[in-house]
Amino acid sequence: MAGDSAPPHGRRQDRPRARAPAPPSRPVAPTPRAAALTVYWRDARSASCGLAARPVDRAALPRPAGAARREAALFLLCPAPGWPRDCSEVPAGSPNGIYIIQPTGQQTIMVYCEMNGADRGWTVIQGNQQNSAIFWDESWRTYKHGFGNVCTGFWLGTKYIHQITRQKVYQVRFVIWVASNNMKFADYSLFILDDESRGYQLRLGAPSGSAEDAMASKGVTTMHNNIKFSAEDWDLDAHSENCAASSRGRWWYLVCYSVHLNFKGGMAWGDLCQGNCRTSAILIKPTARATSPNACAGHVSLHK
Repeated sequence: MAGDSAPPHGRRQDRPRARAPAPPSRPVAPTPRAAALTVYWRDARSASCGLAARPVDRAALPRPAGAARREAALFLLCPAPGWPRDCSEVPAGSPNGIYIIQPTGQQTIMVYCEMNGADRGWTVIQGNQQNSAIFWDESWRTYKHGFGNVCTGFWLGTKYIHQITRQKVYQVRFVIWVASNNMKFADYSLFILDDESRGYQLRLGAPSGSAEDAMASKGVTTMHNNIKFSAEDWDLDAHSENCAASSRGRWWYLVCYSVHLNFKGGMAWGDLCQGNCRTSAILIKPTARATSPNACAGHVSLHK
């Protein structure tokens, strides 16, 4: 009837479709089982960048509606200014865990940061356990780019270690857990790793700490300071044979070693533990005079 408010042309009046809710402007809280991963993030719609205040479980983040958007990641790594260049630039009070850093002029990389106590800000570049499933007799290229799992055993990558250490003056700490479950450490006041064209040659400063100086003064033929890195397929040692092949590891060999941490099974550190070290870690951080390596002629809490 004329008085009825029927839709024009006799068509049914459709209700307006509700728009899909916009994704949240910040990451959701992680689940209890989420890894301690702090990341810079970018919202797929607003493209605004920022630092997530808490560890993020990326698998739990919401996805945009629609098949096309569903395939795209909502939160992406954001190469924006302000990335920490190493773990010493991660904000004080942050927990131990995996962080994203960006060495000067380089790509972003994922590292484990040791942040406990006043002596915080160590970037962990190696970790090994006696019962690790990791095999350490990898190729030169694999060592260059890194491998492993920070929870069980890993090598950050000689390429990335060089990129980090060229931006400031760094010190290094070698942490060793011996068979008696006691922790020892050896600090060196300088840590420089040359680039690949120089064989990733290692240069160390003055030693200190509770472990002996097995890297620089143990013996003429077994010292590791000022020595190039060697792999089975890129043998740069001074031995008539191939130290990397015979030792089933990769290290700064001369003829051949007093320290052997990149090895599957019992590791070695001088007289402290000769083939029965339980756990190792190598950590680096800037020195108090951290300006540039070209201008330069502790206890740490780690998982057992």
